[in-house]
Amino acid sequence: MIKIAVPNKGSLSEKALQVLKEAGYKGRGLNKALNIVDEPNGVEFFFLRPKDIAIYVAQGHLDLGITGRDLAEDSRANVEEVMELGFGASTFRFAAPQGETWAVEDLQGKRIATSYPHLVEDYLGARGITPGQVIRLDGAVEISIKLGVADVIADVVSTGATLRQQGLAPFGEPIIASEAGVVKRKDMVLGDGHVKVLKRIEGILNAHNYLMIDYNVSRDSLDEVLALTPGITGPTVSPLSRENWVAVRAMVPRKEANRIMDALTDLGAEGTIATELRIARL
Repeated sequence: MIKIAVPNKGSLSEKALQVLKEAGYKGRGLNKALNIVDEPNGVEFFFLRPKDIAIYVAQGHLDLGITGRDLAEDSRANVEEVMELGFGASTFRFAAPQGETWAVEDLQGKRIATSYPHLVEDYLGARGITPGQVIRLDGAVEISIKLGVADVIADVVSTGATLRQQGLAPFGEPIIASEAGVVKRKDMVLGDGHVKVLKRIEGILNAHNYLMIDYNVSRDSLDEVLALTPGITGPTVSPLSRENWVAVRAMVPRKEANRIMDALTDLGAEGTIATELRIARL
């Protein structure tokens, strides 16, 4: 039985559960159980605090875990990321009151409030900077400067709206760019069962990221349209009863689909259709 950790709450949890459901695994249900056994698929899911997941995986209690890259790095657990999941994107940044001019070098001897103290210490230590104090807070980090607890903060930034509401602005380069990922213990060799889980998840992520495009076009424009729609391993080109015309089918990145369809139309393509994918193992 493969043991997999999933975040127990928050946006990471919701999106991870949706991907797992689409991949054919048993859902958590309404009872908010701490673990569920999916006997037919040979998997048991454990619902844990996101910040604890990498630690459990590193200690060998779990085979795989879904968590944020920033959380895994801050835990200093002996894990490695084996798959990016494409959701939960954020950056971890220093921030100070708007209107004040700060650089990372100015943090020498200063008080820094954060929920990720190890990330801060490791980042500054690599640059020879010693803060006066790194203050660990479990939440509401943004208010700590107004309360006189800290000089600056280091926090997760998604849109920046929360920082702006508190009159703060980020400075310096991002300490880390994060998103959700699947982690394993560094010295663990993935078995067939683990690979099967990852392939299932990958098939769902591919379906989220690509669309299938079908269109008809004159052979005279074939080279140009195929340059736009090369597909993954090559497009499918089939002859039509209409003289000198072919039907083309290819996968295209979802984010580029409308731009590609515009260009195909300009090249004389007709009957262009974009279709959602359910699962796509490439």
